[in-house]
Amino acid sequence: MSKEATLEKIENAIKRLTPYEQLRLMEKLTQHLQESNIVVKKVLNWNKLYGLGKSLWSEDAQEYVNRLREERS
Repeated sequence: MSKEATLEKIENAIKRLTPYEQLRLMEKLTQHLQESNIVVKKVLNWNKLYGLGKSLWSEDAQEYVNRLREERS
C-alpha cells in the first residue's frame, strides 16, 4: 500500500473520531514529535529584515492605501 493511501486511510479514521478524541490524538502526536526532536524552532534573524519596507514609506500613507484599494478593485 502506498504512503498516500495509508495517509488517506488515517485521515478518514481521524474524521470518525469525536472532537475530544481528535484533540487527544493531536496532543499525543505533538508529544511524540517533541520527543523525537523533529520539531525545530526557527530563529528569525531580525537584522535581515532591516530596511525592507523603507520604499513603502516614501509616499504618503493615505496615497499608499488608496493605491492598494484601486489595485484590488
